[in-house]
Amino acid sequence: MIDELRDYLDELVSADAFSGAVLVAQHGQPVFTGAYGLASRAFHAPNRLDTKFNLGSMNKMFTAVAIAQLAEAGRLAFSDTIAVHLPDYPRADVAQQVTIHHLLTHSSGLGSYWNERFEATRDRIRTVHDYLDLFASDPLHFEPGERCEYSNAGYIVLGAIIERVTGQSYDAYVQEHLYQPAGMQDTDASPLDRDIPNRATGYTHMSPDGEPVPTEWWNNLLALPARGGPGGGGYSTVEDLLRFARALLENKLLSPAMTATVLEAKVTLRTRAFSQYGYGFGAEHLGSQGQIVVVGHTGGAPGINSQLDIYPGMNITVVVLANYDPPAAAQVAQKVRTLIVSI
Repeated sequence: MIDELRDYLDELVSADAFSGAVLVAQHGQPVFTGAYGLASRAFHAPNRLDTKFNLGSMNKMFTAVAIAQLAEAGRLAFSDTIAVHLPDYPRADVAQQVTIHHLLTHSSGLGSYWNERFEATRDRIRTVHDYLDLFASDPLHFEPGERCEYSNAGYIVLGAIIERVTGQSYDAYVQEHLYQPAGMQDTDASPLDRDIPNRATGYTHMSPDGEPVPTEWWNNLLALPARGGPGGGGYSTVEDLLRFARALLENKLLSPAMTATVLEAKVTLRTRAFSQYGYGFGAEHLGSQGQIVVVGHTGGAPGINSQLDIYPGMNITVVVLANYDPPAAAQVAQKVRTLIVSI
């Protein structure tokens, strides 16, 4: 399996179809690691295993675990509406209908924040409330629970609830209660205008006018918000994400019962790599009989692609982080899935 994966990655790199880092671990210990391509084309700086990559939507896992921690502590309930914790939410009709369960499972009816307001203010977005201002006055797209539709906005609201319940900023809470207990020293959402050592620049074939140009590369800095948040856009390393997976499976972040609750598939929601969704984690069944369960999350945007696959029954963790457009990381994770199923 390892030799096939190495050969596959060499082929992708030779075709300039992958730039990033890959880690495969069993029983918490790496059995394959590799870093490829450049973190900075301008300075010809290579990617390394400890390079910090933009996670895209993978931050939703951290937000969901934070909410589950607060539920375990009795400080909120999954059945609570937005109004219980954010009584000043701009739309009372939305706040009184949408529950934390709806937000976690993308069944709230809230949409996204990729809109004209985002385009006009992306360089000034630095807090959870900066994100809230992009959509909180908008009506629902559908009645809560009616269906599932992937919602970045929903996870921003969850971040605002975390802040209100704890009295801490979202970033401070996840640093203290997730990253530190898991030993994740290279994970955060530092602003783009800070010079962070060993942080990868994303590279995209999407031109500034929105047209794909396969023969040209642009960096993605002007496409990103100034700072990531509860819905995505933080930075981490393959090694830190292994630490996160290990802490989760070893019940260092949640009790065994709550860990199972978070990972358990609750709705059908088709994303790039998963067909079901729990609380902040996608879920998929592989193999001819669906006997292999994999949970995790993906992230993707221009110059960003990431995937974490956790196989709880096999104690295997696969982390792929790329600073190229999708499907740079997804194709590698899919290759590993194919190899695992064939074992």
